[in-house]
This record gives sequence, structure tokens and C-alpha cells, in this order.
Amino acid sequence: MDDTQGLATAAGTADPATGLRAVAALRKLVDRLEALQVRHARQQGWAWQAIADALGVTRQAVHQKHARRTRE
Repeated sequence: MDDTQGLATAAGTADPATGLRAVAALRKLVDRLEALQVRHARQQGWAWQAIADALGVTRQAVHQKHARRTRE
């Protein structure tokens, strides 16, 4: 079992302390993956609207969250 599967399993546990730690770790992982994929999309010329549509959020939300990061 890889770390992600272990986190997913831990997130479903009946022990709140373990479950909440796993949820926090998964949230951090998702944030890093989102930033990576937004950066890749921008490098390939994707418009902010196309990225927003793919993520199911508004253009303003994705731009506000990632615009600075993609310039770094």
C-alpha cells in the first residue's frame, strides 16, 4: 500500500485524531498537486478560464489562488 492509499484508509478510520490528521495531509497533497497542474497548464498556454472550468471553480478564484505562484 502506498502512502496515499494509507492516508485515504486512515481518513476513514473511526479514530478522529488519526482521521483528521490524514484529512489534513490529503488536503496538503491536493493543494500541491493542484498548484503543479495549474503551473503546467499555464506553461502550455492554457487560459485561466480553461483551468477554472477543468477545476470546477471561477476564473477569478483560480487566478487569485495561483497567479503569483505561476510567475515564480
